[in-house]
Amino acid sequence: MSTATEDKREQELQGVGCSRKRKEDPRFIQGKGNYVDDVKLPGMLVGKVVRSPFAHAKIISINKEAALALPGVHAVLTADDLKPLGLHWMPTLAGDVCAVLADEKVSFQYQEVAFVIADNRYIAVDAADLVEVEYEELPVVVDPHHAMDADAAIVRDDLVGKDEAGGGARKHNNHIFNWNVGDKDATDRAFESADVTVKQDMINQRVHACPLETCGCVASFDKVKGDMTVYITSQAPHIVRTVITMLSGIPESKVRVISPDIGGGFGNKVGIYPGYVCAIVASIVLGRPVKWIEDRTENLSTTAFARDYHMEGELAADNEGNIKALRVNVLADHGAFNTHAQPTKWPAGMFGICTGSYDIPTAYANVDGVFTNKAPGGVSYRCSFRVTEAVYVVERMIDVLAQKLKMDPAEIRMKNFIQPEQFPYNSATGWEYDSGNYPAALKKVMEAVDYQGLRKEQAEKTARGELMGIGLCTFTEIVGAGPSKSCDILGVGMFDSAEIRIHPTGSAIARMGTKSQGQGHETTYAQIIATELGISSEEIQIEEGDTDTAPYGLGTYGSRTTPVGGAATVKAARKIREKARKIAAHLLEVSENDLEWDVNQFRVIGSPDQVKTMKEIAWAAYNNVPDGMEMGLEAVDYYDPPNFTFPFGAYLCVLDIDRFTGVTAVRRFYALDDCGTRINPMIIEGQVHGGLNEGFAVSMGQELPYDAEGNLSGNTFMDYFWPTMVETPKWELDYTVTPSPHHPMGAKGVAESPHVGSIPCFSNAINDAFMQFGAKTHIDMPHNAFRVWKTIKEMGLNK
Repeated sequence: MSTATEDKREQELQGVGCSRKRKEDPRFIQGKGNYVDDVKLPGMLVGKVVRSPFAHAKIISINKEAALALPGVHAVLTADDLKPLGLHWMPTLAGDVCAVLADEKVSFQYQEVAFVIADNRYIAVDAADLVEVEYEELPVVVDPHHAMDADAAIVRDDLVGKDEAGGGARKHNNHIFNWNVGDKDATDRAFESADVTVKQDMINQRVHACPLETCGCVASFDKVKGDMTVYITSQAPHIVRTVITMLSGIPESKVRVISPDIGGGFGNKVGIYPGYVCAIVASIVLGRPVKWIEDRTENLSTTAFARDYHMEGELAADNEGNIKALRVNVLADHGAFNTHAQPTKWPAGMFGICTGSYDIPTAYANVDGVFTNKAPGGVSYRCSFRVTEAVYVVERMIDVLAQKLKMDPAEIRMKNFIQPEQFPYNSATGWEYDSGNYPAALKKVMEAVDYQGLRKEQAEKTARGELMGIGLCTFTEIVGAGPSKSCDILGVGMFDSAEIRIHPTGSAIARMGTKSQGQGHETTYAQIIATELGISSEEIQIEEGDTDTAPYGLGTYGSRTTPVGGAATVKAARKIREKARKIAAHLLEVSENDLEWDVNQFRVIGSPDQVKTMKEIAWAAYNNVPDGMEMGLEAVDYYDPPNFTFPFGAYLCVLDIDRFTGVTAVRRFYALDDCGTRINPMIIEGQVHGGLNEGFAVSMGQELPYDAEGNLSGNTFMDYFWPTMVETPKWELDYTVTPSPHHPMGAKGVAESPHVGSIPCFSNAINDAFMQFGAKTHIDMPHNAFRVWKTIKEMGLNK
């Protein structure tokens, strides 16, 4: 039992479990953040990309004379200029290659064709308009379902005759990979013998993460020293440094990558974009710093999209609703280049989590990736590697099966949940789930919202011809990539790192291999260290994003910061605490075994007055250590997790649809998350709010549509749905705590769970509303007012 004094000391630390304010916020709310576009270097030039208006065309000629004649223009680069340097193509994180500037043909609308370098942005834009490119249009492939037709146009001439494009063997010029998981034969047998089977086609539409800050960089090459410094909007600066060395041949020791403050990432800022490479090449050639910052239309049109998964889900069950098997077939549209950012061994990411929270005896998933004449990508938009798509298909199929069996969606979930005593649980697709209590989570949500009362109200409204939908989602996510035995990028294992140094006066600095884009790392890392080392989180400085000072790490995405970077931080702190124990024993003239840790000090067991605080130990570490011990108090840890972590949640959405306009009003959204140990509840709440907002955006309006000629529409905020406070629903939040048994502090990660879980929850609610009136088919996202109104009209519900 803790004493009042101990409680006071705990409060002063503001460590794990404290809802302290974010340390980084004062500089942001005062406009003191430092973003890439704030970087201004002496003699800096500005680059602008010339882009293709066509989705597929030969480049007949490029005339840059008029652009070069404009005062203030220093160079116009094309693929022909990059070829002598071997830089006209670059490797992708997926094992493919991507054109830096279009080489002889363009393969998607807005592809990079030339790069203009000028004194300022205004001149660069004017000069880009003066670059004359003559094209010869070619047939396009837009629909992925026809990408592997016998007469389909070839998207990638450079891959004709090659067996590999990143991810395995190919069976067509437009084929990228085939990936599958599970037991196909056993799954087929289960379907053949099942009492009930259901099948449904569904699309996870192409969307864009659309962070507040667009992508950009400032490259500065020092010709005297041979050093390259790059300021960049990257979620993974160390990987960028490695790629720069692979491309340029500059030794990695002479490449410094700095990711300053970043205005959102959501997976969009993991990859390497041609604009980055062009700025780097321009700086090498011209010997001056070069800045490239994309505009919003460029960001929506060309930086990595998400989703575009065309899925066929199937479930087999008995007449009582016990699920016997799951089968999923997917066609993945990757655009013109294979530039997704998945671990090397998993070209479809963690899609194998598609069995969800359910004890499904056998399962099989098959994914084919194809090229089309669209912008490349396939990143994990606020999720861990294709988990959103996997959760969507299983959660929609659970509702489809419930409809077929005339069972309540909550009842069929309860019947099929993995039970708490089954953990650690081995899924039919090969994952080992660490911990969970799914029945308790759903029960808590149902009681909180009076689920039975909502169903009664729905029945009454349906009788009056009113559309009311109730959606459920009980999801499990797989995060914390990852164990290096399973995950790597470009051959680098997906460990992460932390280096902690205690100063003589007892404050601390810690440097991490991760990189915040608004998640509050400066606060949560400090809280972890505060609890582990007994130093106030206010006195702990956190640094990330500078490859010259931070230990090598794989960055922040896929909810890996707390599961991997956080674990490295705990382990490094505990190394320091063990050394501090030895110093304390030396100072107190007792055995190490006679000491116990007490919040912020070591005390002698049985003698509570004999103590040495961490500040006293820190001072001694620089002048009075035991014989044979080196001075100082610091440690570094490279943490390679033994397994992923598996956060989960139970969500419920209640919505009403106006049957004359199709406008949907979300009346209630209740979100319960379990992320294991909760470091800062206030930050968790903010992260959940953000994820729910983005899930609402995806399910209710976001889409990047292409016409038959490969022209993209919806690439401005006039067309692309981004909800404001006017449209955003009110969120009700709840939680349970089921620690991860293998994480050193039991944490699992949370920032992406609300995005993963909310999308199928909204979609289930929309489909549930129409199911009350006998709808027999699934209704695809996005559920905007026009699409909903069309369904209403088709069903004759607007009479």
